[in-house]
Amino acid sequence: MPAHDPDCQPCCEGFFCPPGITCMIPCPLGSYCPLAKLNKTTGTCDPYGYQIPPGQQNHGCGGADIWADATNSSELFCSAGSYCPTTTEKIACSSGHYCRKGFISERRKLFIIVGVSTLLIIIYNCSDQVLTTREKRKAKSREAAARHARETAQARERWKSAKDVAKKHAFGLQQQFSRTFSRRKSMKQPEHQLKIFGQSKNASETSSLGSAFSNLTKNSELPPKGKGKEPSNLTKMIKEIDDDPNSEEGFHLNIGDKHIKKQQMLKGKQLHTKSQIFKYAYGQIEKEKAMQQQNKNLTFSGVISMATDDETRKRPVIEVAFKDLTLTLKGKNKHLLRSVTGKISPGRVSAVMGPSGAGKTTFLSALAGKATGCSISGMILINGKDESILSYKKIIGFVPQDDIVHGNLTVEENLRFSARCRLAADLPKADKVLIIERVIESLGLQAVRDSLVGTVEKRGISGGQRKRVNVGLEMVMEPSLLILDEPTSGLDSSSSLLLLRALRREALEGMFDDLILLAKGGLIAYHGSVKKVEEYFSTLGIDVPERVNPPDHFIDILEGIVKPPEGLTIEQLPVRWMLHNGYPVPPDMLKLIDGLAAPSTSGLNKTGAPDGTAIDQSFAGDLWQDMVSNVKVKQDHIQHNFMSSKDLSDRITPGVLRQYRYYLGRVGKQRLREAKIQAVDYLILLLAGACLGTLAKVNDETFGVLGYTYTVIAVSLLCKIAALRSFTLDRLEYCRESAAGISSLAYFLSKDTLDHFNTIVKPLVYLSMFYFFSNPRSSFTDNYVVLLCLVYCVTGIAYVLAIYLEPGPAQLWSVLLPVVMTLIATQDRENNLVAHLADLCYPKWALEAFIIANTERYSGVWLITRCQSLMENGYDLNDWTLCLIILTLMGVLSRCIAFVCLMTKQKK
Repeated sequence: MPAHDPDCQPCCEGFFCPPGITCMIPCPLGSYCPLAKLNKTTGTCDPYGYQIPPGQQNHGCGGADIWADATNSSELFCSAGSYCPTTTEKIACSSGHYCRKGFISERRKLFIIVGVSTLLIIIYNCSDQVLTTREKRKAKSREAAARHARETAQARERWKSAKDVAKKHAFGLQQQFSRTFSRRKSMKQPEHQLKIFGQSKNASETSSLGSAFSNLTKNSELPPKGKGKEPSNLTKMIKEIDDDPNSEEGFHLNIGDKHIKKQQMLKGKQLHTKSQIFKYAYGQIEKEKAMQQQNKNLTFSGVISMATDDETRKRPVIEVAFKDLTLTLKGKNKHLLRSVTGKISPGRVSAVMGPSGAGKTTFLSALAGKATGCSISGMILINGKDESILSYKKIIGFVPQDDIVHGNLTVEENLRFSARCRLAADLPKADKVLIIERVIESLGLQAVRDSLVGTVEKRGISGGQRKRVNVGLEMVMEPSLLILDEPTSGLDSSSSLLLLRALRREALEGMFDDLILLAKGGLIAYHGSVKKVEEYFSTLGIDVPERVNPPDHFIDILEGIVKPPEGLTIEQLPVRWMLHNGYPVPPDMLKLIDGLAAPSTSGLNKTGAPDGTAIDQSFAGDLWQDMVSNVKVKQDHIQHNFMSSKDLSDRITPGVLRQYRYYLGRVGKQRLREAKIQAVDYLILLLAGACLGTLAKVNDETFGVLGYTYTVIAVSLLCKIAALRSFTLDRLEYCRESAAGISSLAYFLSKDTLDHFNTIVKPLVYLSMFYFFSNPRSSFTDNYVVLLCLVYCVTGIAYVLAIYLEPGPAQLWSVLLPVVMTLIATQDRENNLVAHLADLCYPKWALEAFIIANTERYSGVWLITRCQSLMENGYDLNDWTLCLIILTLMGVLSRCIAFVCLMTKQKK
C-alpha cells in the first residue's frame, strides 16, 4: 500500500471511499452519491453522517464513505418517491408512476381491479343464462319434432282408413257389376261398351279405387275455386306419404314389414342433426303406440311376423337361481340371510316383501353382488351356470333405496348421461335418444324434463318425481335384470301405479308375477306366484280378512302385529315353507316343528354352549374381536373394489376416452350452474390479496418474506377449501356410477381437468390485488408462475383430503396443514431433523421460489443485502426452476394418491 499523501482530497461525486483505501470505488446502480455538505450544527457531512477529523485543516466533506447492506448504509440508496438513472442524478416520480427505494427508473401503475370486478359481476349474474338459452332452443326443436310426429301419425291413420273405405267401396261396386252382367248375358252390347266393362278385375278395382280416393280427398286436396289458398299441412303430408311411402319423415303402421323396418333403421343410423334425431325418436314412439293399439286384436300371422322380425333388438336373458343362500357377518357370526332358496325368472316382475329388518335390502344386495363384509355360503347360478353376477353388471340395473341423483342437473341430463355411458357404444345416437324419450314418457316426466332435480339448498322437482328419475337412470340402459330397492317408498298411489306400469312394460308381464316374502332373520316364508300366495297360507290356517290387502296382512303376521292361528308361531312359518318345498332345514330350527325331536346338537350354538348362554369374555377379548371384525370388513371392501371379473354381458360400452368426454360435458354444466359459488371464491381471493398486500407490504430489507409467507398460507387455505367441493358433493353419485361399471378414471380426470380453470384463474385474481398493493420487485409473470404451481400442488392435496376423509375432518385438515407446514418451513435450519421435515413441506419450496424471483430484481446497490439474506435462509438463486418442478411433482403425486384413495374408499 503506498504511503499516505499528506495533501488529502475529497472523494468525488458518484464514488465512495471506504476508510483505509487510497482509491475511489464507483457507487453501484440504484444509489445516489452526491457530494456531502457540512452541517455546521452537528458537525457531520450530510447525508452520509460521517465527521471531519478534528484539527485536520486539509480535510473536508466528499463523497460516500461506505457501501453495506440497506440497514447500515441506507443513506446511500436512492430514496423512495424518486428514481436515480445515474449515481449522481435524482428525479422525482411523475404522476401515474411509482418509485421505490433504490429504483433506477419509474414504473407505471397498472389497475386491473375494475376489470376483474366487472368480470365477476357478469359471471355472478349471467352464469346460468347460457345453459337456459341452449335448453330453450333444444326444447323448441323437440316440441316441433313431437308435433310433426303426431301429425304424421294422424295423417297415416286417416290415409289407412281412406284406403280401407275405398277398398270396401270398390269391392261393393265389383259385386254390383257382376250381378248386372249376369242378368244381361243374352243382351248384346256395343263393342266400345264391352271394352269398358270387360276390363279385368284388377283394372276395375284400380279404377274404382282411384275414383273413391278422389271422392275422399277432393275436399282436402283441391282449393276452392277463385281463391289462392294453399293446401293445409295435413294435406301436404298425405301427398308426401303417397309419393314416398318409405320416407323417413313418417313411419308405417303395418306390422311385420321387414323391408320397411330395415330402411327406417338404416336411415335412423344416418341421422345427424338434432331435429332429425328428435323426429326419428318421436316417430318411433308414435309408431310403437300404434302397434300397441293394433296388438289388442293381433292375428296369429301378425304374432309370427313380430316374433321373426330380425330388426328388433333383443336383450340378453338372465335367470338367477339361488339355493341355500346364507349371509353371515364376518367376525360376529350373525346371520343376515339364512337358507334362502328360489329363482328369479326372466320376463317376470318379482316383489320382495317383509317386515322391517327382515333382510330385504341385504337379499337384493347379495343378488346384485354388492354384499361386502359378509361371508356367503350357498349357491347362486346365472343362467344355470356357477358364474359371478358381476360378470353381467353391464346389463344389470340396481336402483338403490335412496334417491341418488345429481341435483344440479336436469331430469333429461341425468338420464342422457346414464344412457350414453351404459348403452352399447355402437348404438346410433338416434336410437339412444329414442330410448331416453321412451323412458321419460313411460315414467311421466315430460313436464319436468328440463327442470333441475334440486338439492337440499335449492328446490327442484317433487319427491315422487325424483324417485322416478332414480329408477329411470337404470331403465335407460335397457337392463336384462332390474333390481329395485323400495322403489315406491314415499310415492302416492298414482305415482306408484305409474312406476309399476313402466316396470311392467319392461318385463312384458303383469303388475306383479312372483312374490318373495321374507321373515325376520332373513328366512323365506313364501316364494312363488302371486296368484297362489293366499292358497298356500290358507293351508296353514291363515285367511285374509275382507277389505284387507293380502300382502299387508301377511307382513303384519310376520311383524307380530297380528297373531297367527293357534298352534302356529311366527318362527314356524319359514320352516313350514322349507318342508312344503322339500328344502333342507337347519338343525337348530327343527325344534320349531311340532312332533319332531331336535338332534342332540340342536341345543348348542356354534360356540358349543347351550342356546341362550353365550360364553362370557373379558373386555379385552371383546375389544380384540371387534378389531378383528373391522379389519376383515375393511379388507373385504378393498378386495371388492379391486376385484375384476370376466365380462359375459356381450355389451361393449364406451371406452375411457368417450366417457371422459361425456364427463367433461356434465361437469362443465354443473360448474356453470355453480358459477355464483365460484364468483364468491374469487371475491374472497380479491379481498385476501388486498388485505395482505396492504398489511404486509414488501420490505426491501427482507425482500418481502413476510408478505409471501402470508400469501402461501392464504392461497393454500382458500384453494383447498374450494377444491374440496370437487369430490365431496357427489360422492354417493360416484359410488353408484362406479358400481354400475362407469370408468372411475374418466370421472377423476374430468374433475381435475375442469379444476385446471381455477388453477389458472385464481392466481390471476389474487395477484390482481396483492401485486399492486404490495409492489414487489419481481415481475407479475414470475409471481403468477409460482402461484400457478402452488395452486396446482394444494389442489392435489385437497383431493386426497376430500376423498379419504369425511367433509368435516377434511375441512379441518385443510385449515391446519398450510399453517403447520409453513411454521416448519420457516424454522431455523440448525436442527437437521427440522431441515429434512421442511424439505417435505410444499410451503418451503413455494416461499423459496417467491423470494428468489424477488431477489433477482435487486441488483446494483442491493447486492450485499441480497447475498446476506439468501445465505441466512439457505436459498440459492439458481434453484428457482427446481422449486417449481418440486411443487409440480408434489401436485402430480398427490393426484395419484387421490385416485388410489378413490378406488379404495368407495361407499361401503
